Amino acid sequence: MTNSREPTRFDFGDQGLHPVTNDWGFSRGHPVDRYYIESFLRRHAQAIAGHVVEVGDNGYTLRFGGERVTKSDVWDVNSENPAATIVADLSNAPQVPSNSIDCFILTQVLVLIQNVQDAIRELYRVLKPGGVALITVPGISQISSISDEAANWSWSFYPKTVRWLLSNAGFEQESLEVEGWGNLKTTVAFLAQLAQSDLEPGDYEFN
Repeated sequence: MTNSREPTRFDFGDQGLHPVTNDWGFSRGHPVDRYYIESFLRRHAQAIAGHVVEVGDNGYTLRFGGERVTKSDVWDVNSENPAATIVADLSNAPQVPSNSIDCFILTQVLVLIQNVQDAIRELYRVLKPGGVALITVPGISQISSISDEAANWSWSFYPKTVRWLLSNAGFEQESLEVEGWGNLKTTVAFLAQLAQSDLEPGDYEFN
């Protein structure tokens, strides 16, 4: 006997064809992806020590490094950033000494750099032997934001791709920790540009 019953139609509710916000959820609170970014930095906070460099500002350096940080630099390609202490293109920064940085915090930055392989090679070059790079990149993201960054979005990454890029730049395979995080619900919420508070705490635990 053939079952010809029509499948139950999924109800999208009030979510139309556009995101709820146009700023990754900042206007509603804390963006969904920041949960994973900050959880990652919290787990590796002990590595945020010595001479620490962060892109754009040093908020995470101060928040997670605290007194372990002996020198804090802010790297930016934009010379108009008043917080920048290192003005350089990460994909080509010969003015920054090799083997000079203990920890490099690079959150959601590689997606904006077209010459991503060169940027990772420079990252490897400026780190001291035994130095740590704390990197986050999106696998999927909303880019229809009002932010200028959206126009420069160049990449999305898989864990396998990140591992290959890092090892190809010189990072030893055994020193790499590459993880992907997220699930259907948190991904849909992020694409809709909702905020962390729009989900339940347990929603973030399933991977």
